[in-house]
Amino acid sequence: MTHPSRIHLFQGYGIELEYMLVDKDTLAVKSVTDELLKHELGEYGSDFENGIVTWSNELVLHVVEIKSTNPESNFNALGNAFAENVKRINANLDRWNAMLMPSAAHPFMNPMEETKLWPHDNNEVYQIYDKIFNSKGHGWSNLQSTHLNLPFYDDEEFAKLHAAVRIVLPILPALCASSPILDGKLTGMVDTRLKYYKTNQARIPSITGKVIPEAIFSKRNYLNSIYEKIKTDIAPFDPNKVLNPIWVNSRGAIPRFDRGSIEIRLMDIQECPTADMAIISLVIETIKAFVGEKFISLDDQMKIKTEPMAGLFEKCIVTGQKTEVTNPEFLTAFGIQNNTLTAIEVWRTVMDNLVKSGNSALEKWKPELSVILNEGTLSDRIIRSLEEDNTEESIKSVYRRLCGCLEQDKMFIP
Repeated sequence: MTHPSRIHLFQGYGIELEYMLVDKDTLAVKSVTDELLKHELGEYGSDFENGIVTWSNELVLHVVEIKSTNPESNFNALGNAFAENVKRINANLDRWNAMLMPSAAHPFMNPMEETKLWPHDNNEVYQIYDKIFNSKGHGWSNLQSTHLNLPFYDDEEFAKLHAAVRIVLPILPALCASSPILDGKLTGMVDTRLKYYKTNQARIPSITGKVIPEAIFSKRNYLNSIYEKIKTDIAPFDPNKVLNPIWVNSRGAIPRFDRGSIEIRLMDIQECPTADMAIISLVIETIKAFVGEKFISLDDQMKIKTEPMAGLFEKCIVTGQKTEVTNPEFLTAFGIQNNTLTAIEVWRTVMDNLVKSGNSALEKWKPELSVILNEGTLSDRIIRSLEEDNTEESIKSVYRRLCGCLEQDKMFIP
């Protein structure tokens, strides 16, 4: 993503959406992302810039990412552009009898046998990852997420943004979970992608930490305590120094001091761009409220401990919207005085408070958000639509419907 100059808090956002390429008939993964990009570029390459949206490759050949070319603030225009680019990609994929499929994990891909890594430029980075972690498993080659990049200008803005983002992360699966099936079976958790996200680099624990970032609020402290540790820990595995600690860092939110942004990485991709934009809008407006100290002061936000939030996050991966939130410190952070609420009740309360305070940015997304807040996450809706028929045919039928939702930019309602 190009960043012509530093921007201030909430002046623009970088959004990245990942989709898998699958066969139209069988829904098996189709490893033709390099051919898709070559069709537009005329040669093999990593990025095709199409106005305000750019198409990019990822680690594996069956995933394509579409992202905002530059930080954007007009979400209407960006949402429409994402939907148009989905249609264009699908039209191109027709020549390989392929199409895009949403959701954060392929329901029956065998990653050990079907994975093909990107073989072109930047390939040496992917090779090192593969050598250290074996990047052919679930959570490496079978995952699709939505990334949100939030800008900050200086240390003062970083402190406010990092404090706010940390508090929102633990309950994101209650909005975004979309990976309930792997290996053709329900996994018993709504956000299986994040289980792998949390554990797939366990060989070098400092890379991911506890997923919920540490309470660090200055560039100097972050570089000294996080990036220096990662640098030291990866050195024995990377003698040629190919890996950069800054992009090896895999916490749930990653500060990029070089370009002035924090990237949130805990959101599963949804069934269509409109659903993603709706969730992103609610997340941004919630973070804005924290930065504006609408719920609690910045000092109080900074004091919230990582451990209990990491524990809540781990529960939320499994039970999503039904997760019981009992930590009074966490509930008070959202201006809630109850002893216990479910994670979705926390989000409903936040949404109500934002709308009551005259937040016009959320008005447009009310229909989509009401589906998520009242009908459940995409995972919940996928599980419900199976109607307890977990055969491969039943799963395929649901995921075909999801492909239709993506093409038409429509919410998935069981």
